[in-house]
Amino acid sequence: MGVTLFASCKGHYTPSQGKQCKYVGQSVRALPIRILTVGKKRSPGVQLIVDEYIEKLKHYCPLEDVRIKSNPKNARDVMAQIEHEDIAVMGLIKSNEWVVMLDERGINVGSEQMASLIGDAGNTGASSILFCIGGPYGHGRQLRERADVSIRLSSLVLNHEVALVVLVEQLYRAWTILKGQKYHH
Repeated sequence: MGVTLFASCKGHYTPSQGKQCKYVGQSVRALPIRILTVGKKRSPGVQLIVDEYIEKLKHYCPLEDVRIKSNPKNARDVMAQIEHEDIAVMGLIKSNEWVVMLDERGINVGSEQMASLIGDAGNTGASSILFCIGGPYGHGRQLRERADVSIRLSSLVLNHEVALVVLVEQLYRAWTILKGQKYHH
């Protein structure tokens, strides 16, 4: 399925009909991608998989892996923890970045839609795409208001490490779809 996005996407993200990515075989502006993850230290196995996909993705676009420590001020209150993480995330977002928030309540996207999302983001005038994976209690109010689009990778709730592995694999899959390569069938 293709995706229709608008430059100001808040609340306007609607999947279009059809199963094909509308950008297959076309030239797509390869925006740099940043992935921001809130969480504890990654397990060595997860880091190995993430590094493998980042290396593969570098053939398509620049990619930066940014990590923020979960609960940076060691708050005991969940709401305070979410607020502190939110402030830390907002401090790293560039003003001209196209922000994709990964959230269990976001719009469900398939692989073809993820490819179209990347293609559409290149048409927004943004300097880069930022994918945000929240901490154990999700995202804060400021990020929710700033995000250009909110998507979910699964109907299941995923911890930050699993979500990261799924995201980097889907970004790689999206680029192979955009380039018409055989990885996705």
